[in-house]
Amino acid sequence: MDIIGFLKSQFICHLLICYIFIVSGLIINFIQLFTLVLWPINKQLFRKINCRLAYCISSQMVMLLEWWSGTDCTLYTDPESYHKYGKENAIVILNHNYEIDFLCGWNFCERFGVLGSSKVLAKKELSYVPIIGWMWYFLEIVFCKRKWEEDRKTVMQSLLNLRDYPEKFWFLIHCEGTRFTEQKHQISMQVAEAKGLPKLKYHLLPRTKGFAVTVQSLRNVVSAVYDSTLNFRNNENPTLLGVLNGKKYHADLYVRRIPLEEVPEDEQECSKWLHKLYQEKDAFQEEYYRTGTYPATPIVPPRRPWTLLNWLFWAFLLLYPLFQLLINMVSSGSSLTLASFAFVIIVDKLPDSGPPESII
Repeated sequence: MDIIGFLKSQFICHLLICYIFIVSGLIINFIQLFTLVLWPINKQLFRKINCRLAYCISSQMVMLLEWWSGTDCTLYTDPESYHKYGKENAIVILNHNYEIDFLCGWNFCERFGVLGSSKVLAKKELSYVPIIGWMWYFLEIVFCKRKWEEDRKTVMQSLLNLRDYPEKFWFLIHCEGTRFTEQKHQISMQVAEAKGLPKLKYHLLPRTKGFAVTVQSLRNVVSAVYDSTLNFRNNENPTLLGVLNGKKYHADLYVRRIPLEEVPEDEQECSKWLHKLYQEKDAFQEEYYRTGTYPATPIVPPRRPWTLLNWLFWAFLLLYPLFQLLINMVSSGSSLTLASFAFVIIVDKLPDSGPPESII
């Protein structure tokens, strides 16, 4: 292992990365709180400022994928569609097979300059979580309780509020609702059989109501649906811990641009359209497993420097006073300080037994 790879795997480096993310995130949340005074005065200025503040948080995670782990991401798409990415509002449909597929979705947003303004459909409980959840609250993310009878009105109102959004945005949605597992797949296919729906081999049944309401609410604001299918080469099974350890992965993302005019307005017809789309996604997945490629032109979008520069800014701002404090504490000869350093070193040297098995 080279020296850089060795450093990336060290607990002390992970500790510093987490420190920067948590402290900078709380500082940004605090600043976001003060921007609330702008809402009744100039709502659009409030939104533009919060897009930039949100970028300062989410780009740190993208930095880990792009610069820390050095993960390659090849985009397979139509060259004519490629030139429209980042220049229009869009609904992005993502498959949900991997632990870091949300991070790859953010990476897709970052490469085309819409990371700070990207939206998701998230569980209501996440709005109470510091840093990411609070960031999403100020970004006007659409939250739901996953009880459609209660959600329909609030979700639709939240989406309608985005119709005058001043920044180009992508609305990222996992129509399957949860990450793919064999157990969930079996249950999903039992539901498909009971309802007479076409069975899928590599996906769960899509939840159509949320997608239909999204299309209805954002029609004439959003230009297209980006149907996105993510896979990793060589049967890689990427994890957040692997990214934090600097492990490099190789992602392939297939994106089809579908003009929103082709998506039916009627909710029932929209539901049928989405089921057909997932049958096509299944076929693309089958072809990828068979050939290792997608039926489109491979393009590697240029990596932008802003995620790295943003992280370096926060690292310098927060690590300098921390190191000064530690130096002063060590020079004072405090036994408690020396014991704390010894504890960190011992923990760092303990053998890694690997992450616990996921329960999801």
